[in-house]
Amino acid sequence: MNTFPLFFKLEDQKVLIVGGGEVALRKADLLSRAGARITILAPAISHEIRELLSDDKHELIEKNYHKSYMSGARIIIAGTDDEGLNHQIHADATDLNIPVNVVDTPPLCDFIFPAIVDRNPIVIGISSNGKAPVLARLLRARLETLIPQGYGKLAKLAGDFRAEVKAKIPTLTGRRQFWERAFEGQVSQLMFAGNENEAIAQLQADLDSTAAISKKKAIDTEIEQPTNVPVISDVSTDSQIPDSQTNVGEVYIVGAGPGDPELLTFKALRLMQQADIVYYDALVSPQVLDLCRRDADKVFVGKKRSNHTVAQLGINELLVNSAKKGRRVVRLKGGDPFIFGRGGEEIESLRSHGIPYQVVPGITAANAAASYAGIPLTHRDHSQSVRFVTGFLKAGAPNSNFKNFLDTDETVVFYMGLHSLSRLTEGLIEAGRNTETPIAIVSNASMPNQQVLTGTLATIVEQQEKAQLPTPALLIMGDVVSLHDDLSWYNQYNQNSEDTADNWLRGGISSLNKDKKSSASQQAHALSMIANLAE
Repeated sequence: MNTFPLFFKLEDQKVLIVGGGEVALRKADLLSRAGARITILAPAISHEIRELLSDDKHELIEKNYHKSYMSGARIIIAGTDDEGLNHQIHADATDLNIPVNVVDTPPLCDFIFPAIVDRNPIVIGISSNGKAPVLARLLRARLETLIPQGYGKLAKLAGDFRAEVKAKIPTLTGRRQFWERAFEGQVSQLMFAGNENEAIAQLQADLDSTAAISKKKAIDTEIEQPTNVPVISDVSTDSQIPDSQTNVGEVYIVGAGPGDPELLTFKALRLMQQADIVYYDALVSPQVLDLCRRDADKVFVGKKRSNHTVAQLGINELLVNSAKKGRRVVRLKGGDPFIFGRGGEEIESLRSHGIPYQVVPGITAANAAASYAGIPLTHRDHSQSVRFVTGFLKAGAPNSNFKNFLDTDETVVFYMGLHSLSRLTEGLIEAGRNTETPIAIVSNASMPNQQVLTGTLATIVEQQEKAQLPTPALLIMGDVVSLHDDLSWYNQYNQNSEDTADNWLRGGISSLNKDKKSSASQQAHALSMIANLAE
């Protein structure tokens, strides 16, 4: 290691920052969060620094630098644009044996400001030793997606219980195993979900149960052993884990978004990476699926038009039975679980069986298709409302409420409408919608092989017969479609992305045979699990 990582306690400690501009502002912002008493020394101090350090504990000195201002400082930062002055500050601090950091000058730094992931009291610092600070920040951004804000509260909760745990669980091994179960089980999930009071109650119940088991084992061992033999009690076997930790798992209904893995939420990614088993749909891209925990069991339960690998009732049973085995279950759905995703039906089933669950929203296909096609769903000059409509109702019945879609100031998005395009356009025209109403088909929204076809109610069927845009696709109808030509931005960056068949689940024609073989094995896996439910 070129530098050794240390964490300074700066609460109420004097920190001298020489400089009054943007660099000084950035450092002052970080150090103020650590509770430092900051002294700013510069002939001119920015308004932003004055606002940040308005507290009486800080000191702003509008004077030129002098060594005497270093007196009592715990650390010193030189953030001026005067190279000679920065060297002088470094030399003076070295003479006084005070650690100094000359910003953006690694040879003159006794310590380095790392890229920080702050989950107080959990703090993570990432440093490249000044070689690649941008890379360190990128790594920090990646960690930010993996570490939920709830970890800070979880650490504080552990601190509050630490003395009681030490008193009730006598051995180091027993305490370690207790905390591992707490941090990886229901207590942490309750905290991450924002149920702080329930997390506290759960931890207390688990501690009391573990302590009772430990005490009983100690008593039993003392009865069996001679009185002069020391007793070592421990909690180390699965049978000794409290029932609350082993009886039931939890189900996470997670929206996977439209396909681009970068559109996942932080929470979705975290839950995907701790799942024991993942039930995923046909609209979940391989790139998204690859972000799930590597050793999780992944089961395909996708549904396509007239081809349901597993019926919805079967999926409900799989979720319930997997959770009853104590597993953490992710139900991964394309788009958003509550927008034509049957998420409501699944949580009704979970609720009736007493299974804990969480729902994580995803970017729905309508938002993705519109955004990536450059078609704003609302626009002050074109559309004042938006309506999401399914092309098919329950049990496959077509949606034929065409008279509800005649408002020219409204955008209508049809899900699952491509296969009934002719019926939809004819029905809308017969109901009174103008034949020149703009309409767009957006296929594989947000994917490298996205395609957009625009036309009118009178022309779109013939255009689609020639273009043959594949599913999944959405229809967007309304005057906002006329903005596509001017506002389209995504496809121009993907004109050279021809090799999409090997990269995406919904790739081109060359991937069809491979997908059929994969789908068959996936379907066999899912159906075998359904059959096992009856045993």
